[in-house]
Amino acid sequence: MISFVKGPIAEMTGDCVVIECGNVGYEIFIPLSVFEKLPGVGREVKLYTYFQVREDAMCLYGFLSRQDLKMFKQLISVNGIGPKGALGILSAMDPDDLKRAVISGDAKAISKAPGVGAKTAQRIILDLKDKIDIEDMIPAAFKEAVNDMGKETGVTGEAIDALTALGYSPAEAGRAVRQVEVTDTMSVEDVLKASLKHLAFI
Repeated sequence: MISFVKGPIAEMTGDCVVIECGNVGYEIFIPLSVFEKLPGVGREVKLYTYFQVREDAMCLYGFLSRQDLKMFKQLISVNGIGPKGALGILSAMDPDDLKRAVISGDAKAISKAPGVGAKTAQRIILDLKDKIDIEDMIPAAFKEAVNDMGKETGVTGEAIDALTALGYSPAEAGRAVRQVEVTDTMSVEDVLKASLKHLAFI
């Protein structure tokens, strides 16, 4: 119903922000990862929103990108995870870190979020591991650089480059990829997913 809200920030607290739009102040709940990136009171911001309607309340949840909003929606699709719980997870973990944890099966990292036990972390991994798009995690600048190269470097080389773009050191990336039994039918995404599982234990 409300895709996004854009306007100057009127108020800020630890878990929500009020944005003035058309002489109306919209209270939007946000994770800590968003709060830390906001420009400050009086500055304009655009938040992509999820509108929740309950019997006793109507709430807006906001994020700085559509990809982060998508991650939030995927989290609340997991049985037992509501909007407040999803905000707690995204406050404890950056969305990209959460995606890496899901792909690599790192339940220990996810269970560090408040209110998330080992069983819930495993449920999140089980429900979301096939829904995470690795392409969304790779910086656009890296994609453009690969396209500009105009040549194939092989799935292992591309997987190492992609892992490096995700923030891993070349040594870590190379070590993880070398542990994968790469076959002729595997795509770069297949190698990435398998490599990330090894990186969870490095």
